[in-house]
Amino acid sequence: MNKYCSALVLLTAYLLFFVKIADAQSFDEIRKLYPDEKAVFLNRMLEYDIRLKDGQPYVESSQNQQIEYLLGSATTYMGEFSFTHSDFQKLLSYEAYTLTPADKKLKVTDFKTSMDKESFVFYDDFKQTKFRFPAVEPGAIGNLQVSWQNKDPHLLSPFYFTSYIPAVNSELKITVSKDILLKYQLSGLDTANIKVRVESRRRSNIYTFQYKNCPADKSYADAPGYAWYLPHVVFYIDSYTDGKGTTVPYLSNAGDLYRLSYSYISKVNTNVSPELKHVVDSLTAKLTTDEARARTIYSWVQHNIKYVAFEDGMAGFVPRDAGLICSRRFGDCKDMASILTQMLNIAGVKAYFTWIGTRELPYKFTCTPLPLVSNHMICTASINGKFIFLDGTDPTCVFGMPSSGIQDKEAMVSLSEKDYKILKVPTVEKNQNMLVDTTWLELTPSGIKGRVKQQLKGYFSTEIYGKLMYWDQKEMHEHMEGLFERGSNKFKLDTFYVDRKPTTDEICLSADFSLPDYAKKVAGDYYLNLNLFKLFQDEHIDYPKRKAPVERNFNSIKKFVTMLKVPEGYKVSYLPAGRAYHNKVWSFNLQYEQKANYVVLTQEFDNDSLLLTNNDFELWNKALENLFPLYKETLSLSKI
Repeated sequence: MNKYCSALVLLTAYLLFFVKIADAQSFDEIRKLYPDEKAVFLNRMLEYDIRLKDGQPYVESSQNQQIEYLLGSATTYMGEFSFTHSDFQKLLSYEAYTLTPADKKLKVTDFKTSMDKESFVFYDDFKQTKFRFPAVEPGAIGNLQVSWQNKDPHLLSPFYFTSYIPAVNSELKITVSKDILLKYQLSGLDTANIKVRVESRRRSNIYTFQYKNCPADKSYADAPGYAWYLPHVVFYIDSYTDGKGTTVPYLSNAGDLYRLSYSYISKVNTNVSPELKHVVDSLTAKLTTDEARARTIYSWVQHNIKYVAFEDGMAGFVPRDAGLICSRRFGDCKDMASILTQMLNIAGVKAYFTWIGTRELPYKFTCTPLPLVSNHMICTASINGKFIFLDGTDPTCVFGMPSSGIQDKEAMVSLSEKDYKILKVPTVEKNQNMLVDTTWLELTPSGIKGRVKQQLKGYFSTEIYGKLMYWDQKEMHEHMEGLFERGSNKFKLDTFYVDRKPTTDEICLSADFSLPDYAKKVAGDYYLNLNLFKLFQDEHIDYPKRKAPVERNFNSIKKFVTMLKVPEGYKVSYLPAGRAYHNKVWSFNLQYEQKANYVVLTQEFDNDSLLLTNNDFELWNKALENLFPLYKETLSLSKI
C-alpha cells in the first residue's frame, strides 16, 4: 500500500470517528444547543500532509465538512455548497452526499465548475465548483470531502475556525515529516479558545488545532478585514533538512521571503522599449529636478494606464515588462509598479519595486515574513533623501501622499538582488484631511432658503474626485443632492457648482437649496434646530458584546458652520449652550454665538485613530452620550 493510500485510509478512519461523535449528540440535542440557528457544522476539518518529495517540500491537503440542517427554512438557501481550486491548488478528488435522517446515503452527481471571479477582477484563475445537496430537510447531514495538491508550499493559506454558521468542531490537523520544521502563529481574537496539541511520532510530528463550539462569524460594515479579528492559524515551513543533513532555509525570516519575492521580478524590465523611452524623454525634457520628473511621470501613469486586476497563476506574482504595459495601456498593481519603476529610472530618479499589504491585512513583515503579508505592489522612489510611496492604481492619489489603504503599513522595498529595506508608510495627519462645510440660512414664508460651500482637503478631496470620475452625468444632480442633503428629507437641491483645483488634494463645492417646513412658527415666534447634521447617530458600539475593531479610512477634522440670518423685527430669545468634550479616542466641540444679525453654530469633530479596538469602545460610546443631547437643542426667535 503506497503512502497516499495509507493517508486516505487514516483519513477515512478519522472521519468515521467524528461521525460517531456527532451521532452521540442527537438531532434534538444539537437543535437545543443552537436554538436560533438554521444549520450547524458538526465538523469542519482541514488536514495537511507535508513531507519531502524529490528533495523539496511537498504538500497535500484534504477537507471534510458535515453540515446538519436544523430548520426547514435552511433548505431554501443552504442546500447549495461549493469548493475552490486553482493553478496553485490542484484538485485531486471530491465527493459530496446527503445522509438522510433515515441513514440513507444520497450522492451528489451534478457538479458545475466556473471561474470564481470578483466583479473588479479582469481575470482570475480561481475556479469554483458548485453543487446542491439532495433531499435536504431537518435532520439531514450534508457531507463534503475534497483533496488537493498544494503546488507551491510557500503559499499555504491560514485556517479560519469560524464560518457563516456555528461549528460543533472546527479543526486543523497538520502531519509534518520530521525533516521539516513547521512554525505557526495564532492570530485574531478569541485565540484562547483554540486548543493546540503537538504529538511526536516515529517519522512525523502532528499538530492539531481545535476550536469546540465555534460561534458563527459576525460581520460589521465598519470593521477592517476579517484577518484582524477572526481566530485563525498562520502556519508555514521554516526550513527542512536535505538528504545530506544540511538545513535548508525556506521561510525562516524576512531574508528568505525577500529572496523568494525577488525571484518574481528578477527577469522583469531587463530592456527599455523605444516607445517607453520616447514617452519619458518627452515628459521630462524641460524638467530640472528629480521631484518634478517624478511628479510628472506619476501623473502620466495615473491618467494613461488603466488599472485592471489579474489573478492568473504565477502571473499573480510576476509583473509584466514596462514596455508591454506602455503599449497595452492597462495593467494590474504589479504592472503599475513595473512601469513607474522603469520610467523613473530612465529619467534618472531612483525607484524600486515594493511589496506591501493593504490595511485589510493585520500582518507585518517584521513579525510574519510570509507571502500572505503582501497583497499589493507599489513603487517607492528615493528623492532628496526621502522615500516616496507611489501607488499607480489610484488615479486620484496625490504625489507624496500615500493612498489611504496603505497608511501605517510595512513596505518591503527591493533595492538590489541582495538588499532590501522594510519601511513603514506614514499615517497622514488629521489636519491634512479637512472638511469645512458652511451653510447660510434665511427664513422665508415657505420655509428656508440656503446656500452651501464645502471646502475639502486631502483624502476628503480625493474621494470626491474619484466619485466625479465615475458618476453618470445624467444622474449628477441626484448624486449631488445626496452629497449636500441636510436638515430633513424634504431637502431640495436647486443648483450646484464644482470648483476643481490644479491637484486632487483640494476641491470646492457649492450649492443653493430650499428646505420647506423645517422652521416652526408658533404664535409669531420661530423655533428651529440648527443641528442640520446629526452625525454619528447610528454609530453607537454594542459594547461589550462587539469584539471586532472599528476601522476609519483616515484621520480627519470635520467642521460644520451653520449661519442663520435673524429676520428683521426679530431677536434671539433662546440661544442653546454649547459644549466641548475630549477623550483619547476622539473629541467634539459645539458652540453657539451671535454675530451681528447672524446666529452661528460651529460643530467640530476630530478623529485621530485609524482603528478602534475593544479597549476603545467604552470611551467612544461615552463621547456619544455627551454629544446626542446637544442635537435636541432648539433655537428660538421672538418678535422685538
